[in-house]
Amino acid sequence: MTAVLRIVNRVLIGIIGLLLVAVGGPVLAVGLGARPPSWWIHGGPHDVLLSDAQRSRWRDAGWWWPAVIAGLAVLVLLGLWWLTAVLRRRRLAEVVVDTGDGAGALLRGRALETVLVGDAARLDGVAHAQATLTGRRTAPQARVWLQLEPDVDPGTALHHLATGSLTRARDSARLPALPAEVFLRAVKHRAERVT
Repeated sequence: MTAVLRIVNRVLIGIIGLLLVAVGGPVLAVGLGARPPSWWIHGGPHDVLLSDAQRSRWRDAGWWWPAVIAGLAVLVLLGLWWLTAVLRRRRLAEVVVDTGDGAGALLRGRALETVLVGDAARLDGVAHAQATLTGRRTAPQARVWLQLEPDVDPGTALHHLATGSLTRARDSARLPALPAEVFLRAVKHRAERVT
């Protein structure tokens, strides 16, 4: 679902951007004094987008206002759906743990995140750690952010995280796999003076 949402976001933003450039660019050029082509809807910098006749053309038709209101309502609802889908947190609330008896148990996602963060923060050279679980209850995925001390090798820190913290989290929750996306960043520090 996340990949589909990313694709929809990119397509919508691209279409909106193309429309703004296609309509706004020529309007700006005409407004700045460029001579418009004969087929363009504007005749000059003082021309209006819609004339009085064009704006009041369908005013007396009985279907006009309901159609306009319905179209705008659909656009507003689609915009709100898109906004909530983008802003909604995709944090996993609980993880299904296989107990071996066929029933299973539920583990709070925040509890597993807290243990994963605590374990990752104790790794050598890690100044700060943060983790979020995403995905499905039966197939969780981890997103881990690590701030590394300036003298730490990122490859070594990533190896310790994969073989240590993530493996222990996966084994403790009896998960067949725990794929992780790891973001590494160095802690900013002041430049050292050499004398």
